[in-house]
Amino acid sequence: MTYFAATSELLNQIRSRQHFLITSHARPDGDAIGSLLATAMLLEQLGKTCDMVVADPVPAIYLNMPQVDRIRVATSVEGPYDAVILLECDSVERSRVRGTNGTFLINIDHHSSGREFADFNWIDPQACAVAAMIYHLALAAGATITPEMATCLYAAVLTDTGSFTFAGTNADTFALARDLVLAGANAAWIAREVYFTNPAPRIRILGAALSKLNIQDKLAWAWITLEDMLESTAQEEDCEGVVNYLISIAGIDCAVFLRELPRTTANSGPQFRLSIRSKGRANVARVAEHFGGGGHLNASGCTVDGDLETVIDLVVKRLQAELC
Repeated sequence: MTYFAATSELLNQIRSRQHFLITSHARPDGDAIGSLLATAMLLEQLGKTCDMVVADPVPAIYLNMPQVDRIRVATSVEGPYDAVILLECDSVERSRVRGTNGTFLINIDHHSSGREFADFNWIDPQACAVAAMIYHLALAAGATITPEMATCLYAAVLTDTGSFTFAGTNADTFALARDLVLAGANAAWIAREVYFTNPAPRIRILGAALSKLNIQDKLAWAWITLEDMLESTAQEEDCEGVVNYLISIAGIDCAVFLRELPRTTANSGPQFRLSIRSKGRANVARVAEHFGGGGHLNASGCTVDGDLETVIDLVVKRLQAELC
């Protein structure tokens, strides 16, 4: 579907409805938060009403984004809503927000693992971020890109491109960044908020992970346990970005960071959340999909059941095969 066709049809769907729920995936990142806020601002320019709900708290580094206090943290909603807009989700379940059954679903995604699960689907793996898609939707709607909207979109693009380092970053990406700065985004302020407001536990958990660094040929991996999380007083969000230190190592083509998850019940077994990165040789989206996850060609994630040694063995073998 072309951008013109996608945005035209999506605007038709939006204009025919009034009250929206906007949500994104659990454990929201910069693209999720920035796109969520910008979408709400766009809808309100179009005379619509909306609620923003996510299942997990907004990470601390995004708490100064414009209108972020409007985002509600909840795992269920009651509505009624005329439509639900899901950003960066490959299913309704990915949001972990319940109560949307029977509501018209709009799916906007840019992951290569995106799935057409909704009533209206707009998936563009060529987009550098969902925020880029929301920007073009706003232009198609004739909306004003306000400084607040530009700030949210720029933060989303900055973080989802790995500070403009991921594959797929091209002239269009920088043209978008330029347009957003011209519209009022303060690039230096946003970068300081994202990269220079880390809480101390985030640095402690980074140290714990790097102390367990393993390197084998072109592959690097590290992990943290529940005990590490307790000792460092770190929260789940403090683990974001650890994998980027692993992939930054000279000579490394692929990296994975494993985080032990809390047990859901007294009798449940261990689980690990994996963040996987590649410099281009390995398709880590394919690896993540093998384990039930997904994402981008060079940045993906999944959750794997099993004890640490078993999970590491499974994932390392899979990544080594991908690197061959």
